[in-house]
Amino acid sequence: MSLKQIRLIDSTGNQVGLVSVTDALKKAAESDLDLVEIAPNATPPVCKIINYGKFVYEQQKRDKVQKKKQQVSVLKEIRLHPNTDTHDFEFKVRHAINFIQDGDKVKVSVFFKGRELAYTKIGEDLLKRFVEKLSEIAKMESELKFEGKIMHVILAADKSKKKNK
Repeated sequence: MSLKQIRLIDSTGNQVGLVSVTDALKKAAESDLDLVEIAPNATPPVCKIINYGKFVYEQQKRDKVQKKKQQVSVLKEIRLHPNTDTHDFEFKVRHAINFIQDGDKVKVSVFFKGRELAYTKIGEDLLKRFVEKLSEIAKMESELKFEGKIMHVILAADKSKKKNK
């Protein structure tokens, strides 16, 4: 283990060069700091002499800022049936518009029961009408899919149309 070479960076940020692990540990102990492995996958591994507590604190701070900048997308589902009435359809379209404007994705599903499975064309037309209603603000993220007794499509906000307005 003591024969293993590492690339050492001192506490000021200057590169010391290739050193054995024991020598690096001695240098860290002399300066009352810790030897921290920065890049374990590099050849040879890169280690730095720093205050480990401060290093962990700064890493957590960076992660927190990165997490804050991340945009979380939620998938909301709207369920329809082939015999959904026009008022109910419009009501669900308004809900979908609100979801998309809030930045969420919308999964629109048509559920078939019993003999309705013989009339899948009605469900397909219903989904196409739904997509057409939302074409101003959304785009299809996935094509119409028919799985078991459910036909669905996923819609997401269309950023290119949002910028034009």
